[in-house]
Amino acid sequence: MYINNVIWLAQNEKPVFLLPGMANRHGLIAGATGTGKTVTLKVLAEGFSDMGVPVFLADIKGDLASLALKGNGDSVKERLDMLGIKDFEFKSFPVRFWDLFGEYGHPVRATVSEMGPLLLSRLLGLNETQTGILNIVFRIADEQGLLLLDLKDLKEMVRYVGENASSFKLEYGHISPQSIGAIMRSLVALEDQGGDKFFGEPALDINDWIQTTPDGKGYINILHSARLFNSPLLYSTFLLWMLSELFETLPEAGDLDRPKIVFFFDEAHLLFEDIPKVLQQKIEQVVRLIRSTGVGIFFITQNPSDLPEDVLGQLGNRIQHALRGYTPSEKKKIRAAAEAFRPNPEFNAEEAISSLATGEALISCLDAEGRPSVVEKAWILPPQSSLGTLDDLTRAGIINKSSLGGKYDTAIDRESAYEVLKRKALHDQERALKEQQPAQKKKETKSPGRPKTSLIEKAASSAVTAIGRELGRSIIRGILGSLKNSR
Repeated sequence: MYINNVIWLAQNEKPVFLLPGMANRHGLIAGATGTGKTVTLKVLAEGFSDMGVPVFLADIKGDLASLALKGNGDSVKERLDMLGIKDFEFKSFPVRFWDLFGEYGHPVRATVSEMGPLLLSRLLGLNETQTGILNIVFRIADEQGLLLLDLKDLKEMVRYVGENASSFKLEYGHISPQSIGAIMRSLVALEDQGGDKFFGEPALDINDWIQTTPDGKGYINILHSARLFNSPLLYSTFLLWMLSELFETLPEAGDLDRPKIVFFFDEAHLLFEDIPKVLQQKIEQVVRLIRSTGVGIFFITQNPSDLPEDVLGQLGNRIQHALRGYTPSEKKKIRAAAEAFRPNPEFNAEEAISSLATGEALISCLDAEGRPSVVEKAWILPPQSSLGTLDDLTRAGIINKSSLGGKYDTAIDRESAYEVLKRKALHDQERALKEQQPAQKKKETKSPGRPKTSLIEKAASSAVTAIGRELGRSIIRGILGSLKNSR
């Protein structure tokens, strides 16, 4: 709950606050299933929204969409009475719904070029050799002015490079048919998982997530992820792409009194699961640097040990719900989680983690000087919005009223690599057929006129014009391999 320019997060003998100016130092919400992580997430999202800070979160179980509904006293009265909280205001919050598949929210799309070869290689599960060839495919597309917008563009580009591998060998090295085949199979598999819905236009403008209502409340952008989560690699790669987009898009901002936007990455362990070392290092770099652009990130996971040490070290605000330890390995993880807190002489943090009730947590937030506070054991406040889920009719009504519907709801398929290369293939086929025909008598020489532009020349010219319109400059890829925007 946002009050007196701070987020009132929890309560014991005294209130526990999160300072807005420290929110871009990132945070962690951890705990076993059913211990209260979702409620904590909702309370924080509500506080940021009231503060005027937009929020992004992924709704995996469908219980975050109810931020759009006003809460009621019956479900939380007991908790309010226990904490001695009076004059608690129940209310709804401004939300926007998004869905990669366009079923339960505005479609979210990115172009293949924006995703970039590094993230795309992870999404496709390519090995080092195949990743190298995918980089070559992108390089050739960039040099020939061929736009890679959707999956059919990329498939056609991979086919083109494979069929002309011999002509590219001297400049780029050997391009094996086996690797080309493996990439094509991975693209087909991604298509079957719904990847064709994600890649295309109109592509998401990340600035549309950094918006406030006319009365100054931050929009809560909710990504419907129930279906998306069934493809964990697509889910995690999408989150990484967003992180990359934010970092490359937003300018340096220094230390602000509040973040520009706060992201909540649920099931955060998926971001780092089976990840190449080079990509992990780049993610760690982005997490470290993105705070200077005014972005706050909260990772939500069951156990802090799910995250790399270098990432954990950058999470200044920590909320630890209960963990159960029955095996030596589990007990070791509890000990590590407890040791991350600044000790409180009034209780043993390691023992407390194992005995916390649902809705109770160990909390340490950064103070005004950026120092971790002594760990407190406190009860998380109830959310001001409704608990539970949102019915489809109410969701549809909110989507229909959104000002962004006209911008994203209709897909666009403009001329790109697929169309250009198909025309080229047709042109080459027609020329081959003509060469096979018997020689014909030459027609009477006509007076020289303006030479006609060939079909392939027209196609190439069209593609160059389009890419100039798209980028206005040479293609530059950023830290995670995605298309880099100028700051």
